[in-house]
Amino acid sequence: MSNVVLGIERLLAERRPLIAGRRLGLVAHPASVDRRLEHTLDRLLAAGADVRVLFGPEHGFAGEAQDMVAVGGARRGPRGLPLVSLYGATEETLSPGPEHLAGLDALVIDLADVGSRYYTFVWTAVLCVRACHRAGVDAIVLDRPNPLGGEEIEGAPQREGFLSFVGLLPVPNRHGMTIGEIARFAARLDGTADALTVVTMEGWRRGMPFEETGAPWVMPSPNMPTPDTATAYPGQVLLEGTNLSEGRVTTRPFEWFGAPWIDGYVLARELNALGLPGVGLREAWFTPTFSKFAGGRCGGCQLHVVDRETYRPVATTLALLEVVRRLYGAKLELHADYFDKVMGTSAAREGLLAGKSWQEIAAGWQAGLAEFARKREPWLLYSQ
Repeated sequence: MSNVVLGIERLLAERRPLIAGRRLGLVAHPASVDRRLEHTLDRLLAAGADVRVLFGPEHGFAGEAQDMVAVGGARRGPRGLPLVSLYGATEETLSPGPEHLAGLDALVIDLADVGSRYYTFVWTAVLCVRACHRAGVDAIVLDRPNPLGGEEIEGAPQREGFLSFVGLLPVPNRHGMTIGEIARFAARLDGTADALTVVTMEGWRRGMPFEETGAPWVMPSPNMPTPDTATAYPGQVLLEGTNLSEGRVTTRPFEWFGAPWIDGYVLARELNALGLPGVGLREAWFTPTFSKFAGGRCGGCQLHVVDRETYRPVATTLALLEVVRRLYGAKLELHADYFDKVMGTSAAREGLLAGKSWQEIAAGWQAGLAEFARKREPWLLYSQ
């Protein structure tokens, strides 16, 4: 097992001048910990840093809020510090305002991401850098591993008209970048690079499985309990834009999926017959305690990733939607507003409804993926 040195660890060991004698804000959540499970806030305070205010992303600084639940505004947070939510009920609440940054010299951003475009923490970081640039405050991003690695990219970069807080820039569903790399990429496009410093990791390689980093896994959000969840998430989160349960608030969110009108045995048989790479499907029955079909019995499958290197999560989910539609017809609903926003294009939904195969739909991504790979190359920070 490698001992990857995380951004917070390098900041305190090698780059203390970035924070010494400066008035700081901190953007963090429960997964903002070092290899000893000590939280970044406590590490900074123990080092004598002058932390003045805390900011919480989606799910809150303490990680207690469920998916898409707005968190209230300013209040008191850990250690008695002021706490500002960056996930309220309006677009304006997604960024720190000038009144929140007033009196600060630097904003430290330490958020664990899961490598999928729709996971909002990278975009919180990007919005914070923009706000710091406007306010004349330094933004310091402490980098962390992408649990999906940094080699494979998959899915369609968003088309014009589909940018949102689940994708502020045209990047594919699985982008293969760390939060520090996304911040650099965005800052160059935004013209805000003068406000940004990324404290890189030491020892992380793009092809490194998360389990080899030596970093502990702490849930960055309530429905992301394990690295296995993160592996399935880039594809299975698309089910949020359908009338299938994605298994939220079960013991295996995004690995279990189904609906009351599905026969799990039949679905598993049909999906396994496709020979999808790196994954096996097992008949499963479950009762969601939240969200779709709460309290109702669902039939479906559990998705088991057996080879992360060959598994393609987005293509796999399109394949299962193709099969569900073939088996159950109009019972499957694809909600254009949400499905298209998360997918970043209407082409996938339109293709499924037109009877296109998942292979045909995935083939349509390739030109955009090649262009994105070229564009991201100058901003990558780590080797293979």
